[in-house]
Amino acid sequence: MGTISLNKVRKAFGEHVIIPGADLEIREGEFIVFVGPSGCGKSTLLRLIAGLEDTTSGHISIDGRDVTDAAPGERGLAMVFQSYALYPHMSVRDNIAFPLKMAKQSKDQIDKAVASAAGKLNLTDYLDRKPRQLSGGQRQRVAIGRAIVREPSAFLFDEPLSNLDAALRVNMRVEILEMHKNMKATMVYVTHDQVEAMTMADRIVVLNRGNIEQVGSPLELYNKPNSLFVAGFIGSPKMNFVEGNSIGVRPEHLSIDGKKGDWQGTVKLSEHLGSDTFLHVDGGKRGQITVRASGESKFAPGDKIFMTPEKGRTHHFNKEGRAVPA
Repeated sequence: MGTISLNKVRKAFGEHVIIPGADLEIREGEFIVFVGPSGCGKSTLLRLIAGLEDTTSGHISIDGRDVTDAAPGERGLAMVFQSYALYPHMSVRDNIAFPLKMAKQSKDQIDKAVASAAGKLNLTDYLDRKPRQLSGGQRQRVAIGRAIVREPSAFLFDEPLSNLDAALRVNMRVEILEMHKNMKATMVYVTHDQVEAMTMADRIVVLNRGNIEQVGSPLELYNKPNSLFVAGFIGSPKMNFVEGNSIGVRPEHLSIDGKKGDWQGTVKLSEHLGSDTFLHVDGGKRGQITVRASGESKFAPGDKIFMTPEKGRTHHFNKEGRAVPA
């Protein structure tokens, strides 16, 4: 199992409202990602599911059972935090085994569970080491292993890769996705990194000031954002918004030419990334515009260029910031 249901879940500290009222259905076996800027409420929402924060009002159900007032240990969930929270004096083996020892399981059961988790996470050769002898990525795998052995209904990840460098983050993303594929477990993952969200999620939940702005697959949010906020948050670089008429167009959906086009501008900065070039253009009354060109671009700072949005690739928003038909 592993279904999680939120019904009008609200969290407030006195007069300060963090989550005004969240409704969400998380499906069995789904990899769902909560994403949004710092302070948007994504970690608070995860902690409400885990039972680490009390719900002000509303209901939370796991596998059809109301757990709104249940203690964290009674919810059948396992949480992996940003900090590894490993016991430094214990071996990898003992760190992974710790929750099973607390549950008074037999030595044979513990040994079997630890061996299975270590095998899934490529930690078998490190079981007798202490955390200080491991890399950051290996320590995070130990924390995940400690969650795996509990055989939870669902895994909750609170920005687990934030402490890793860029290369390790990519590797760990792949490892977590492989684990999800093999275990077919429900996973709820919090991140502020929309690239992480786009590459990992079955569905993304975009939060803004405690409100769920939109829920959908990565491509649904990319192709059909329902608000200016979602359009500007999902996609890297972010969508261009033309000042004055609330039109949005992504950098990769602008064609460029040196002689003719719909919009004219002046290149201010050219970023060469090998496979792509990002041109930062002064569009005059249209504001600053970013254009993504494939490969190396012939245009340099100071050049006049023309930009034309691809047909059917513009997004339109009303004065309230909500998407409207083109």
